[in-house]
Amino acid sequence: MAAIADAGQLPGWDMSTVFPSLSSPEFSKAFAEADGDLESLGLHFDRAGIEKSRQRIQISSEEFESALEGLNSLAAQLRLLRSYVTAFVTTDSRNAEALAKASELDRISAGYGKLMKRFTAWVGSSDVHALLSQSQVARDHRFFVTRSSEAAEHQMAPDLESLSSDLEVTGSIAWKKLHSNVTSQLSVEIEPGKALPMSAVRGLATDPDREIRALAYRAELAAWKQTEVPLAAAMNSVKGEALSLSDRRGWGSPLDAALFSANIDRATLEAMLEAARLSFGDFRRYLSLKARALGLEKLAFYDLFAPLPQASKVWIYEEAERFVADQFATYSPKMGEFARMSFREQWLDTGPRGGKVDGAYCMQVRPGESRVLMNFKPSFSSVSTLAHELGHAYHNLCLKDRTELQMATPMTLAETASIFCETIIRRAVLDGNDEEAKLPVLEASLQGTCQVVVDIYSRFLFEQRTFEKRAARELSAGEMCEIMRQAQLDTYGDGLEPELLHPYMWAAKPHYYGRSFYNFPYMFGLLFGLGLYAIYRQEGDSFKARYDDLLSSTGMADAATLAQRFGIDIRSTKFWEGSLDQIRADIDQFETLVSV
Repeated sequence: MAAIADAGQLPGWDMSTVFPSLSSPEFSKAFAEADGDLESLGLHFDRAGIEKSRQRIQISSEEFESALEGLNSLAAQLRLLRSYVTAFVTTDSRNAEALAKASELDRISAGYGKLMKRFTAWVGSSDVHALLSQSQVARDHRFFVTRSSEAAEHQMAPDLESLSSDLEVTGSIAWKKLHSNVTSQLSVEIEPGKALPMSAVRGLATDPDREIRALAYRAELAAWKQTEVPLAAAMNSVKGEALSLSDRRGWGSPLDAALFSANIDRATLEAMLEAARLSFGDFRRYLSLKARALGLEKLAFYDLFAPLPQASKVWIYEEAERFVADQFATYSPKMGEFARMSFREQWLDTGPRGGKVDGAYCMQVRPGESRVLMNFKPSFSSVSTLAHELGHAYHNLCLKDRTELQMATPMTLAETASIFCETIIRRAVLDGNDEEAKLPVLEASLQGTCQVVVDIYSRFLFEQRTFEKRAARELSAGEMCEIMRQAQLDTYGDGLEPELLHPYMWAAKPHYYGRSFYNFPYMFGLLFGLGLYAIYRQEGDSFKARYDDLLSSTGMADAATLAQRFGIDIRSTKFWEGSLDQIRADIDQFETLVSV
């Protein structure tokens, strides 16, 4: 059985630099201050009449700047508190104290959400052009101001918006929390008397022994079967709420609302998805080649992450740290030192264990300061994940001088730096002289891109079809499994054995239980990041300052406007096909290497 990294031997993050503990006076004081500032800001909004108006109003620069300063300040307080509490909840979902604080924080966050809705409606009721001409602060937040004006057109009556914020705490937020708690605490019996956390069982998908992969796959599906009722209830409730709110707010569908939040339009999405569909044949060729390399007629779903039989390098964590930092430094000393500082300051929690959530994420704590969670395994895939999440942290560094409302980056652009950083370390191996190292790294890369293009497309189809059916009634767990299976057939096609797919992927992926369509932005991020990396290879050093400026501006313009800075037209299928051509070239190289 493949080695599962011992969490006790891997770094955990240090949160004591934020607050000494959840029960410390410092944390209690910060929590009380945020609660008090929320109340004070609410009273200020009441006195100033900051709410939706039936008539066009004139907002003075003083009123606007005072309200905006209050929102920025409170947002920074809440981000600090939320990241601190999240650090405990996601590494130990049995931590009762952290769970209680998270629930209390949900109430404050909901209150902040109400004020943001009032502010948006207020700005939307105003003469925005007059406001921008009068206030430098408004001009500094031009994108936020103009977007608020657009968003105001999709608001319900103020009392309904306030009620929706209250009900989300016991609605979608609570259902998402249930999913997280159930799945992170799920113990899976892979053989009599031997149980592992779900995250560890899913990690066995990388085991070189196919019997173990198949055993873990069957045990995983059986465990999801045992928990399908509460998870299906959570899915139905989250999607039902999204449908009701998007309808009442005048969106054509939850997808339209998601596109607005992602700062892209339908033309961009369709151009990207069309390019992706045209690439499915290439990815199926890759899957067929991998099956041949593994000595199989066709891959099962549990073979997607299997290592090739050729000797593959085992990456210990310390070596992964050095490699990532060294390769970042080849791009720029700034990026390399940033990675080393992240390791020194203990910004990472890397070991899998019971109660810890699966997957990986990066969260900003204070301006320029982040924390990274991952579940490290001794493979290049985990090295790539490490680079990916540190890319997010580097993005946060570039945003550090922006206000909270200028930092608000959509998912589409939030993946730019992470993909770019992944590409740096991948190209370091593929362009190097170690021929033996290239095949496993290329395989790891194609595993990832297949997931982000093909599997993400299947998840998009699942969510789109689930919304369509949920509009009429609740869906059973069995129906969700069938929708997922069909989505996988429509994307993977004959690349996988049709009777050995993963119908419970809707239960395994937490993204479905948060914001709607938390999927296509990953594809956007991959292909946009690859496009930018190609430009970097052409331009060299002159690219770097423009790139950092782009990262610092991701909350200050829509994606099409930012892309135009580099001559990119994201509404053109041609751009997306160009990025996919880089992946096609990798598949060609993969074919050459596995044929040797």
